Amino acid sequence: MEIKEQLLEKSQEAFVMAIEIYNKPTLKYRLEGFSFFICNAWELMLKAHLINRDGMKAIYFSDKPNRTITLERCVQQIFTNEKSPLRRNLEKVIELRNTSTHFITEEYEAVYVPLLQACVFNFVDKMMDFHNIDMTKVIPENFITLSVRLKSLDETEIRGKYDKQVAERLINLNNNLQPLVESNNSSFAIKVEHYHYATKKREEATEFYHIDKNATEGVRLIKELKNPNETHKYNAKSCINEINKRLVKDNIELLYRGTKAKLNMYHFNNFTSYFGIKENEKLCFVYQVSSQPQYSYSQQAIDFIYDEIKKSPSQILDDLKEKNALKKSTPGAKDSK
Repeated sequence: MEIKEQLLEKSQEAFVMAIEIYNKPTLKYRLEGFSFFICNAWELMLKAHLINRDGMKAIYFSDKPNRTITLERCVQQIFTNEKSPLRRNLEKVIELRNTSTHFITEEYEAVYVPLLQACVFNFVDKMMDFHNIDMTKVIPENFITLSVRLKSLDETEIRGKYDKQVAERLINLNNNLQPLVESNNSSFAIKVEHYHYATKKREEATEFYHIDKNATEGVRLIKELKNPNETHKYNAKSCINEINKRLVKDNIELLYRGTKAKLNMYHFNNFTSYFGIKENEKLCFVYQVSSQPQYSYSQQAIDFIYDEIKKSPSQILDDLKEKNALKKSTPGAKDSK
């Protein structure tokens, strides 16, 4: 077996170990174990990519030919844009791995889990992009989502639990990371949101409160809260990219006029027009900020279009073109979808 294949085999095993460690309910030190193995998985996978791209010498230090380069060096050579959310994510996860060899508290999980989930998804994407290896065939897709068991970080509780140096380090880390989470896309962090709802069914509740008639502070009950930046975070171009990636991954050949094709903006607009996607709040959010509205789409929109393509990949693009042309030529006509 060639060195490149050995690296990829070990990379896949390290990735599976990282996921299994993190999702084990009985482990107290899952964060430390996960950070070690996910970094190991990335290093082996990226070194295999460097061998493919630049030859065997690329994974060794030029002045120390018997020593392979670090993960940090791999990241710098492959992801050359320092502001890339994926590179920033990896750098932060590497920091966590380095920190966990010395000291770490259980509350680090609340700070890092959005980055860890993004790191997992990024690995799956790059293993496919660089090596055409589908990690969902190695580990079931539903297990790639990390099992989150945490509550939001409470600064008062942290200061009461730890000495000043440890508490301030953790709080400062959280305060420094949060702006990065807000300003970067899902390649940097997958947000974990905490929502609170009022219910009369005690068995469904995870936290409890009571109303005090003598309280001086007011409160408002929120039945539903939606942030379109989270629920509808895809523009048309990113929707198209995601759908095309899934088609390639699942070996689905899309045809248009009898020729192999990729979904493009023209086809996407045919989908939104025929199925009324822009009028469906679950699938599309409309920003009325100017005379020309802007549209953003949800994950459900991507899933919906992909599922429709999957039903008839060789015919659907042609069918939608014809049906939309018919609608335009007969105003007011209703199609049976």
